[in-house]
Amino acid sequence: MSLTTGISLAYLIAAICFILALKGLSGPKTARAGNLLGAAGMALALAMTFATPGLSRFLLIVIAMIIGAVIGWPAARLVKMTAMPQMVAAFNGVGGASAALISLAEFIRGNPSHLAVYQVVEVLFGVIVGCVSFSGSAIAFAKLQELMTGRPVTYPGQQVLNGIVACATLGFALAVCVAPHTWPIVVIAALALVFGVAFVLPIGGADVPVLISLLNSFTGLAVAASGFVLHSVLLVVAGTLVGASGTLLTRMMSSAMGRSLPNILFSAFGSVVTATGSTGELGDRSVRSGSAEDIAVLLAYSQKVVVVPGYGLAVAQAQHVARELAELLEERGIEVTYAIHPVAGRMPGHMNVLLAEANVPYDQLKEMDEANPGFQTADVALVVGANDVVNPAAKNSPGSPIYGMPVLAVDEAKSIVFLKRSMRPGFAGIDNELLFDPKTTLLFGDAKESLTKLVGAVKQL
Repeated sequence: MSLTTGISLAYLIAAICFILALKGLSGPKTARAGNLLGAAGMALALAMTFATPGLSRFLLIVIAMIIGAVIGWPAARLVKMTAMPQMVAAFNGVGGASAALISLAEFIRGNPSHLAVYQVVEVLFGVIVGCVSFSGSAIAFAKLQELMTGRPVTYPGQQVLNGIVACATLGFALAVCVAPHTWPIVVIAALALVFGVAFVLPIGGADVPVLISLLNSFTGLAVAASGFVLHSVLLVVAGTLVGASGTLLTRMMSSAMGRSLPNILFSAFGSVVTATGSTGELGDRSVRSGSAEDIAVLLAYSQKVVVVPGYGLAVAQAQHVARELAELLEERGIEVTYAIHPVAGRMPGHMNVLLAEANVPYDQLKEMDEANPGFQTADVALVVGANDVVNPAAKNSPGSPIYGMPVLAVDEAKSIVFLKRSMRPGFAGIDNELLFDPKTTLLFGDAKESLTKLVGAVKQL
């Protein structure tokens, strides 16, 4: 078998590893193995790339890899789980920029006048989509890191400006197809960067999970385009897998929110006060609060407790204390499970990763469709930092902006305990009707501190 054939076979094995890795990442039990399999496939692909005959600038490639490792390894090891969405956005943006630069470099390195139209289109696609992904991810990072407001940013003439940028990009792209030159490509890259910023600015905090997934698919498509430019089958396969999986995940996230993707991207729904006019004030309604000791008694003498984690749990880094409380209850013979909403947190799977970090058994993690029937037999539903994803208004109030959004059926539990900092509304900007349910008892305070008090109170019983 020749060296070329061996390299092609190794690339095929790497591609299979990527496919099986995606399969493994589809569930918490197999996610670790899937991640390792994907890493093994990438290691094999890198090794075969270095074995490719005629490879030049070996030293520069090694230096670039070392620089990337020095930056990426500590970033991935030291990042807090609450900051994982920011890291994903940053890494995703870097991937988009890399794909755009590769396409641009290959266009400049070759003879543009000798390129076929389809080859120019491959370059244009990689540059445009990669630049949009890069600048869009940068804005998403800034929103998540609270370097800028998480609210939708709008301004007069926004749609007109977006239309001008889009039309200018299309015009320059057509010009490049007719007469390939370098300078229009650079202008197109700059316009795509501007469009990426303009595309993400009007999207609010509630829609960030969907946005991250969509931008991830953009990066995958840009990588696939750079694969066509480089004539690399492996890049085409890997990029297509990322693009397809990101697109499917985006659709799943949209369905989980009960809204169409165009509505999410263009309605400016997010961290704003909605048409209901809610400001978080109680009006004539009242809520019932309790002490940690009273709630500990309620929990300790239950038979079934369902824990509902949300972004408040992530912010407070309360996953380890939540597991400790669950273990205390289990020692008393109480059944404890966790109900996970698909968009809980700030990115897909955020709650699963947090709880897995705290060594919560995988079989206790129940996705929404599996968890909802169990609330009817639950003695207590313990809501820790969740808000919109447990709001009954999504089922009962046709005038609500979240009406139709699938939510966890916490209101069907016999008793509800809500750990919450204040009465402020969630991302949707509306009051949570669950707070005013006669079955609900609130324990105000930081999630970690409140859970710590509950742990101490249960131990005293």
